[in-house]
Amino acid sequence: MSAPQILVPEGLPVKDRGNGIVTTPLVTAGRGSKSMLNGITRIAPGAAVPLHVHNCEESVVVMSGAGTAHIGGTDYVVSPGTTSWIPPEVPHCFINAEGTEPLVIFWTYASIDATRTVIATGVTTRIDEE
Repeated sequence: MSAPQILVPEGLPVKDRGNGIVTTPLVTAGRGSKSMLNGITRIAPGAAVPLHVHNCEESVVVMSGAGTAHIGGTDYVVSPGTTSWIPPEVPHCFINAEGTEPLVIFWTYASIDATRTVIATGVTTRIDEE
């Protein structure tokens, strides 16, 4: 059994995903999780996460900033506290097209084996390997 942990995002490694997107993984298999993943992603003004799908459920909570969540073909205005639940295989992305500050989201995947498939390229990667 893994020991419980307190994770402070400011002290953890950040992954630069390019194009103004940076992610801080929090709960991961490497830290002992057996069934879920979560983390924080910052989307710079003018940036967007590419349209993609996952192989499991995802929930996203907007922590700060404002933008658009494009989910299943519909655009939703998002701001702090807005929470989404996205079923597996539903195309979605988060966009900070007009913001003046980063759009910061906290995401959770309902599987330790979560993957992301980018629609434009068809490339699939494991979330915990990004």
